[in-house]
Amino acid sequence: MSRSNPDAAGYFLYHSIGLYPGKEADLAAAMAEFARVWAAPDDQQWPFVLGKRQDFIDHWRAILNAPEGSATTCESVTDGLHKVMRALPDGQLRGKRVLVAADCFPSLHFLLQGLAPRIGFTLDTVPLSPGKPWVETDDFLARWGRDVGLALITWVTSTASARVDLAPLVAHGRDMNSLIGVDITQAAGLLPFDVQNPKVDFAISTSLKWMCGTPGAGILHIDTGLAQILDPDNRGWFSQDNPFSWDLDSFAYAPDMRSFDGGTPGAMPAIASLPALRWHAAQDHAAIAARNRKLTGRIIACADALGLPLNSPRDPDRRGGSVMLRLADIAQAKALTETLAGHGYAVDFRGPILRLSPGVVTGEEAIDTLFDVIETTLSR
Repeated sequence: MSRSNPDAAGYFLYHSIGLYPGKEADLAAAMAEFARVWAAPDDQQWPFVLGKRQDFIDHWRAILNAPEGSATTCESVTDGLHKVMRALPDGQLRGKRVLVAADCFPSLHFLLQGLAPRIGFTLDTVPLSPGKPWVETDDFLARWGRDVGLALITWVTSTASARVDLAPLVAHGRDMNSLIGVDITQAAGLLPFDVQNPKVDFAISTSLKWMCGTPGAGILHIDTGLAQILDPDNRGWFSQDNPFSWDLDSFAYAPDMRSFDGGTPGAMPAIASLPALRWHAAQDHAAIAARNRKLTGRIIACADALGLPLNSPRDPDRRGGSVMLRLADIAQAKALTETLAGHGYAVDFRGPILRLSPGVVTGEEAIDTLFDVIETTLSR
């Protein structure tokens, strides 16, 4: 695949921010277009802005196979989860457990910890599986009883790139009569995800990573069956079917996900991310995933040759698009990351874990040279 510039060949940060050829130019053009429209002395600003926002939502619906009216924007995955939690009917979770894995994205755990005493549920965190740096599907299932009012599933983890087996989890959740939400952030846009197969109650993501978008461009999908019983905590003029109905005594929620829109929607992140979503829609997604599998396989082979332990599943069907390696300690991970940056390789670390995520601009040949630097650095 073509690359936007030679320096991008050493980019391994798709678990954080995704790049694609021409991203800078596309983003600059989108922002320039917004500036022209927003500064024009006419009344076309809002049709332009709201149309772009809807285009963003529709691109995400295609990615998720989500029905019309079942998705809206949110600021982040944490914001999306908060919208759902605060919209549940009073008493829906009171006295019940909310189940989450210890390898969930920490921000979501922080939110649930704070909401537990306010809403009246018990947060139950499934610990890492014995001998594993992730939570196995079977261990999550074993903890999931009939007193679980809601289970938040992490599709792919951010510290191990471990992917759960979603089908048995959703099937079990239906048997337990639990609400089921899925954080799909770490693989959305790389691996196929269908909110209707298996059907989940809600799904949340950002546009940052494999989607190559910008901060603040989150997406929230809620199944129409669940949406009908929700009462959004934040409501405003855009929560109505007709935002321009200003009768103070006749407020009524829109019959779809617009009910979550509240006040004037912040559309800038959607506008800024729309070029990336359009680029993504035009790609051969199977080819991108296959190339990622080839590159991650090469990373694993190089790590094995150096005796570096994997912090990710070896089976590609149980991984997202990243490979994490366990180093001796945080100091070594930090020093190695800085050394690699000095040689033109963009990687990062969490604790002693080195994170490598090759994407469309990453050069295949860069993997061998990256590991040459790693070998030299660690042998000192």
